[in-house]
Amino acid sequence: MNDSPGWASPGPAPSDGRPPENTAGAEPADERPADHAPASKWSKEQPPAGDWSAPGAAPPRSHAQSPPRPDLNRPQQGGGWGRPPGPGGWGGPPPAAKPGVIPLRPLGVGDILDGAVSTMRAHWRTVLGVSVTIAVLMQIADTVVQRYLLPAPVTVDPNADSAEALRQSAESMRSTLLTMGPSTLITLIGTLFTTALLTIVVSRSVLGRPVNLSDAWREARPRLLPLLGLSLLFPLGAAVIMTVGVLPGLLVGSGVGAAVAALGGLVALVVLIWLVVRFALAPPALMLERQGVVQSLRRSAKLVRGSWWRVFGIMLLTMLLTFIVAMIIGLFFGLIAVLVDGDGFSNLLKGADPNFGWGFLIISGIGAVIASAITYPLTAGVTVLLYVDQRIRREALDLDLARAAGLPGYGTDQPADPTPGS
Repeated sequence: MNDSPGWASPGPAPSDGRPPENTAGAEPADERPADHAPASKWSKEQPPAGDWSAPGAAPPRSHAQSPPRPDLNRPQQGGGWGRPPGPGGWGGPPPAAKPGVIPLRPLGVGDILDGAVSTMRAHWRTVLGVSVTIAVLMQIADTVVQRYLLPAPVTVDPNADSAEALRQSAESMRSTLLTMGPSTLITLIGTLFTTALLTIVVSRSVLGRPVNLSDAWREARPRLLPLLGLSLLFPLGAAVIMTVGVLPGLLVGSGVGAAVAALGGLVALVVLIWLVVRFALAPPALMLERQGVVQSLRRSAKLVRGSWWRVFGIMLLTMLLTFIVAMIIGLFFGLIAVLVDGDGFSNLLKGADPNFGWGFLIISGIGAVIASAITYPLTAGVTVLLYVDQRIRREALDLDLARAAGLPGYGTDQPADPTPGS
């Protein structure tokens, strides 16, 4: 069996129809038919039975009549964290094993967010090495593109007639789209490498194992091309969906066409959000299970099925947290940049070419790097832990993770091969 996290064949699900290993209601040994009684390995001379009983249990019986007690050192069926069988559970469920940043049980929202932050703390050198390096390269490329390759913003004359105003609006929209293109491509490439490397880091942190940048790169490199295909598929699919929703209204034209385009755009947006959540777990499935692009999309759809609103809520909460963090950092460094380069900001308020200097671009770029170094690992960590949580809930992945971590009582006392997908 493959014992790497997310990578092993799923453990037995609670719904697979098999009875628990230790059932409290097992038939007493002395009530079985004589011809089926197993040979006893106990000595014939035994001490007298004790008078203790579990809280809330029936009056004490003799030792020979007591049903076999569960072995509390063994993981229980259906996830390894449930209450021991028997009346009252003998004081409640034992605490879940926690070899790494998360307990091996179904996770709550707090567990997922805490696990993502704990990963950043436990592997801060690797996490910062990944996020800061990629963020710096992205920011340098974006700054150079904005400074030298993009055209100047189109000046809109507020006193122009209707025809001229329409022409200026079209030119401004074209300039905006042209400006967004290189930035979007740079962001896509940076997100690709960040997702690949941080997915490996989070998967190791679940098992409590160390990982450095070279290890993460060696394991993620073979999956970069499939991940690139998946990353390109998302924006292309979004563009097609939005075009299908808006195009009929644009073809109709006039006021009715505008209303139809608005309604179609709203419907397309709803469909797009539904698909984004449905396929949100495709990147970790592609990286950790070594799936292809189409197979990872199907895998994500299977894992999210029945939990769409929960996954949507956690993703939305993560987006709000990262947006707030990025906004606070961006405002702080933006104010400093404006103080350094006030002329460009004044020109922007007047509607003229702002012509920001290098001081403004460098300071705002530093703020963007710091924001990315915090938000990228948090987003990647939440996505991977959501994937792990859904597999724990549906496939008892916690048992495979416990075996991979080398926890005693889970089928092995030795740590498994730490390489994902091996």
